Amino acid sequence: MHSWSTCSRQDARFPCLGTLSTLDWREDNRRIPGRLPPEGPRGAQKLPPDYFTLGEKSPETLALRERISEGCEQLIWDFFNTGGQVVIYDANNGTRERRQAIAEKFDKEGIHVIMLESLCDNEEIIMANIRSVKISSPDYRGWDPEKAVADYYGRIKDHEIHYEPVEETTWPFIRIMNVGEKIMVNNVHGYLQSRVVFFLMNIHNQFRTIYFARSGQSLIEHSYKADSDLSPAGWEYAECLKQFVLERRAKSLEQRGIEPTERRLVIWSSARRRSHHTAWPFLTINQTDPSPPAKVKVIERPQMSEINPGVWDGLTPDQVRKFYPDEWERFVKDPYAYRAPRAESYHDLCVRLEPTLIELEREKEDLLIIGHASVIRCILAYLIGLPASEIPAIEVARGDLIEVVPTSYGVYSQAHHFWDGPGRSDTGEAGKDEHNFYENYAEDTRGKRRPEVDPTV
Repeated sequence: MHSWSTCSRQDARFPCLGTLSTLDWREDNRRIPGRLPPEGPRGAQKLPPDYFTLGEKSPETLALRERISEGCEQLIWDFFNTGGQVVIYDANNGTRERRQAIAEKFDKEGIHVIMLESLCDNEEIIMANIRSVKISSPDYRGWDPEKAVADYYGRIKDHEIHYEPVEETTWPFIRIMNVGEKIMVNNVHGYLQSRVVFFLMNIHNQFRTIYFARSGQSLIEHSYKADSDLSPAGWEYAECLKQFVLERRAKSLEQRGIEPTERRLVIWSSARRRSHHTAWPFLTINQTDPSPPAKVKVIERPQMSEINPGVWDGLTPDQVRKFYPDEWERFVKDPYAYRAPRAESYHDLCVRLEPTLIELEREKEDLLIIGHASVIRCILAYLIGLPASEIPAIEVARGDLIEVVPTSYGVYSQAHHFWDGPGRSDTGEAGKDEHNFYENYAEDTRGKRRPEVDPTV
């Protein structure tokens, strides 16, 4: 049983779920030094034993909870005052009185509030959630796993005694039963609130790993218009990628006590030849590999095509500065929002990828995304929570496999190097890709650092 709030400005506009400015106040932030005002529990080694109960509390605990609540709400106001749009206030607002106070406080300042209630009466789901999610929280760092399970189960029983279900029809609320088995919606209006409902209908809490890899080198690297096939080195790269992914995934699943044949690997590619053909070796696994059959599914997603460079297609940074000096200056000042003539900006690309992000949230299997650098940057930023302004600067090297594991208390990511052949930007081949610098902007940072070219030359 859990209730939390989503707050948003009434005058905000929300073009895309993946480009919202959001603040997520997670439960574990209450004990991170520096997150609260000076009078808060900075550096506290241990929270009071009655901190998590809903019954009678000591005066010290009440004062502590009040200071933490004030610190949290101050962060929310600071966020809204600096242009923030949506806040997820993750706290156990388990009483009608507490929810009423929160809703009234924000509503009078022109902030929409939606109550999100998560209920579960399935013991199997509850115990699986405790073992896979809750005991990994900062509350139980260093605890014996069985004692942690027992302690958290005790918290649940205490909440059952004191929890008051969300039944206030004055405020919009969304009730989620058994992790999405059933969703009840009340008094929801407008674009953003509807998008919140749609988003919650597509998420899950199953453990999965998401892998990212660039497509192999193509015969014509410098042209967006030329949908060229893989070069010989590109086909070799595709085979190496297949082998490395299968080995890395098997090792990861083995650590969790799962056989690779028990879980399907889903592969997404764009509809461009160099992307989709990089996935082809995965379709012949069972024909060429003597090991047990692997469950693999390859899906083409047209929305995952690379960013459109417009009239800059095939030009080097020096050529753009020479022929489009004004546009170049605007691009350098804001690589995320600036749109070259007849091109896409990274903001446009994020909007285009919104359906893909929803599908990403819905996918429960391990996922490998074989894509273009610009697309991988946007999806990585969404998963990791990077500001939109940093998206163009994310380096995605061909020959690296990026592994991302979303969890309830953070997103873990690491990169594995597996390829040093042609097409990798740090092997002396980068000059070839300068003609495609709009796509490879992060890898060719020299495009920003080189001295200005005299446009009269």
